[in-house]
Amino acid sequence: MKKIEAIIKPFKLDEVKEALQEIGIQGMTVTEAKGFGRQKGHTELYRGAEYVVDFLPKIKLELVLSDDQVEPALEAIQTAAKTGKIGDGKIFVSTVEQAIRIRTGETGDAAL
Repeated sequence: MKKIEAIIKPFKLDEVKEALQEIGIQGMTVTEAKGFGRQKGHTELYRGAEYVVDFLPKIKLELVLSDDQVEPALEAIQTAAKTGKIGDGKIFVSTVEQAIRIRTGETGDAAL
């Protein structure tokens, strides 16, 4: 099993969700986040005063998938989240040792 963490632009969430549903992936956790990479934020003018916005709004998606679902999911996320501009985000993949469904006690892939 693998865990995919994807940091994307907020307005791309619906496209990514639909792309994942099209390949049969249903469950995910979505968290509103703030951060920056190479973008390094930007300056804005508010009531005549200029200030720096360091942390930009982002969305963090978390999915735990069986190994055979990982590659299609990565392709779907990349295709749907890409704008071609700086700040499109990043995807991280890590190994999951164990998964347990609390309600039934199922473990491993059956718990997903």
